[in-house]
Amino acid sequence: MKREIPVTIQPADAHARAPATAAQRVWGEDVRRILCIRPDNLGDVLMTTPAMHALKHAYPGRHLTLLASGSGAQAARFIDDIDDVIEYHAPWVKHEKPIDAAADLAMRDRLASLGFDAAVIFSVYSQNPLPAAMLCHLANIPRRLAHCRENPYGLLTDWVAEREPQHGTRHEVERQLALVANVGAVANDTRMRFSLRAADEASLEHKLDERGIDLHAPYFVMHPGATAASRRYPPARFSEAARVLAARTGWPVLVTGSASEAGLCDAVSAGDARIVNLAGALQLGELAALINEARVLVSNNSGPVHIASAVGTPVVDLYALTNPQHMPWQTPHRVLYHDVPCRWCYRSVCPEGHHTCLLGVSVDEVVDAALSLIDARTEHHPAHLTLP
Repeated sequence: MKREIPVTIQPADAHARAPATAAQRVWGEDVRRILCIRPDNLGDVLMTTPAMHALKHAYPGRHLTLLASGSGAQAARFIDDIDDVIEYHAPWVKHEKPIDAAADLAMRDRLASLGFDAAVIFSVYSQNPLPAAMLCHLANIPRRLAHCRENPYGLLTDWVAEREPQHGTRHEVERQLALVANVGAVANDTRMRFSLRAADEASLEHKLDERGIDLHAPYFVMHPGATAASRRYPPARFSEAARVLAARTGWPVLVTGSASEAGLCDAVSAGDARIVNLAGALQLGELAALINEARVLVSNNSGPVHIASAVGTPVVDLYALTNPQHMPWQTPHRVLYHDVPCRWCYRSVCPEGHHTCLLGVSVDEVVDAALSLIDARTEHHPAHLTLP
């Protein structure tokens, strides 16, 4: 049974198109105002940044607006290629907000008033783009691009046939780059993006100083939370790994999470002065600054893994085998999992009840992986611009 080798992802045909669609056409200089639709999570938005960068710079003077969830809208503030953001709790995406038809009609009217020339609907292969396509059609957005399994007829003007997973599964970054390439937006630079800010680093440095932590001295970051229970490594094992790493290196381990995850982070720190609980203490920009300065991030497969990919921090990714396309991107990493026949279940709770894809990973494996990466940060990874 394998435990610490990258999951193999077979490339799909990047330019496969549905036979019913017209020939590929380039969106030219007349396409200036583009709506990018990515209404799922922060990490999904970050994995779409290379494609949005390609869209933005395919022609001069382009203006990108991101339609995103609450967490995606937070990320947009740190993505230089996004000019505007609209927060929207789309009814076709899982969230806790009640469905509100009046809000959906108001969103249609708002989008119609903004005069978009085109819309790009970014989705994973298990998502249906047609609700978003209908919204864009009703908002009179004349060009609409998406992957789609069914024949969308008039809902998409630029239809890219969905071939995943039957013909292979790509990393999410590759999938979205291939989508925009169909309209002439090709990227030479495929890095994920997140712009760090001097103000966030300064406020983070103050918060850490209050806790006796030097931002510029070596430390590990651990992130034990995840939105889905199926993607969470046990907190007791995080705690044991943190104690061993602190003992072997003499470096502190900083545990991150939302305010609602304070109990989880308490369980990881377990009263050990070397393991510092930062649950609820950091804003998104401060969290990114913390990850940027970390020697290694140890995390469930969640938003911080994608922040680490964007800023070039080495990451140990405890990767539950729920879906194959969200691993670290272009940063030193070790992906830890235990192979299981029920891999790629796409479930938020382990349907078999055994959670072996994560429980099969030992604490020793986590520690060894983290120690192997402490000097692995690649010198060629460009530093992101620190803004005032």
